[in-house]
Amino acid sequence: MELLEAISSRRSVREFLDSPVSEDKINKLLEAARWAPSWANTQCARYIVIGDPQTKNALKETLTPTNPARGAFDTCPLLIAVVAQLGLSGHKRGAPVDDRQWYMFDCALAVENISLAACALGLGTVIVGAFDYKKANEALGVPQGFQTVAILPVGFPKSVPSAPSRKTLSEIAFKDRFAQPLT
Repeated sequence: MELLEAISSRRSVREFLDSPVSEDKINKLLEAARWAPSWANTQCARYIVIGDPQTKNALKETLTPTNPARGAFDTCPLLIAVVAQLGLSGHKRGAPVDDRQWYMFDCALAVENISLAACALGLGTVIVGAFDYKKANEALGVPQGFQTVAILPVGFPKSVPSAPSRKTLSEIAFKDRFAQPLT
């Protein structure tokens, strides 16, 4: 699958077939994540592959009650938790360069790489961010100095949702200054 095709065909999948994901495909997802760019190449993201039903259920319980991804935790064969090592991204000589949370940006790049690679491999994902990260850290044994940033249910989609509508380029892209038409 071409990259632009993966970008335009990736969907948030919340229901999966009862089929295992091969170790080869899991490794390809992790390799895609490993190659994501990061602030000053600090590579703050870490990845936990979860197949244990008890751990999956414990993570499901960290989600907000109305999170539409709750059901995905019941049907997916595995989860990938993306965890950030704090104090690396956005830091120079041990001190933050500004007040932004650069580790979130770095982890988001890795999450996108996982999602696109999954799509290219015939897998589905949904990016889950609305959860109690402290409880997720506890369920995963994440040590102090690290923070769980995202959880991705992964598996073969039971069905692929249709594409949601997108804003036109004229609504979101500008030339030289904000709100100046591109053409």
